[in-house]
Amino acid sequence: MAGGKKRGTVGIVGLGIMGGAFAKNLAKAGWHVVGFDPSSKATAAAKRAGVQIAGSTTEVAERAPVILTSLPKPSALIATAQEIAKAGLPRKTIVEMSTLEIEDKESAAKILAKAGHEMLDVPVSGTGSQAKTGDLVFYASGNAATIKKLRPMFQAFGRQVYDVGAFGNGCRMKYVANLLVAINNVASAEAMVLGMKSGLKPQMIFDLIRAGAGNSRVFELRAPMMVTGRYDDATMKIDVWQKDMQVIGDFAKKIGVKVPLFRASEPIYDKALRSGLGKKDTAAVAVVLEKMANYKRRKR
Repeated sequence: MAGGKKRGTVGIVGLGIMGGAFAKNLAKAGWHVVGFDPSSKATAAAKRAGVQIAGSTTEVAERAPVILTSLPKPSALIATAQEIAKAGLPRKTIVEMSTLEIEDKESAAKILAKAGHEMLDVPVSGTGSQAKTGDLVFYASGNAATIKKLRPMFQAFGRQVYDVGAFGNGCRMKYVANLLVAINNVASAEAMVLGMKSGLKPQMIFDLIRAGAGNSRVFELRAPMMVTGRYDDATMKIDVWQKDMQVIGDFAKKIGVKVPLFRASEPIYDKALRSGLGKKDTAAVAVVLEKMANYKRRKR
């Protein structure tokens, strides 16, 4: 739709790995996108993708009726909600897409509601690489009529959007999905290391697992990095993932659910973080398991 009529205006606060991909795909689909991020690197990349860069969260809210937020921590969400609330603007719809605790999102929603705005809780299922290609699933919760109204927007940068009910159910569904991601990622690395140390070629392991019953979407996304042993092109950094792990663990404890496989995966991620792999992709847990197995890769 380049050069054609715009489909509408969308604001985005947070132009990192996920938010930046949202912005790029929305712009590509013909939406007018206004974005803000304190990182000059993130804003430069978004600008190249056709995003109009704003100087603040308030400026984004002034220009867009719908604002997507993709933020790294609760304090950033609360600060964003407070800034929009204080701006004295007409009613806005804020679509919160981060993985945070339900209580933090509820606090932000209350701040916004007092100022006359509406917030949806819409976490995302998918990695950064999936976000780049629009291969995302959205767990939308909150006002059903608003979710229905925004469906064309979601379809512009994702594969499917599901209305999962009351506000907060999006978070709950995301916790379930991320629990499986956490376990499957470590399981994928464990399987790769077992095969490699036994003498099998990494590429063959990947090809044959993908063709058989042991395959998973997580294996398909992460194992290629484990094949090459290169984890710099991160679609989810280990230090960011640690925040998600904490959120899931706290939620399970709060509602009294034992999650033994999830708990067994935690020390592997912790060790990866302590080993200086925080900025690497979560697939780098394979490095930890290789060391534990006394396995050294052959030089290419």
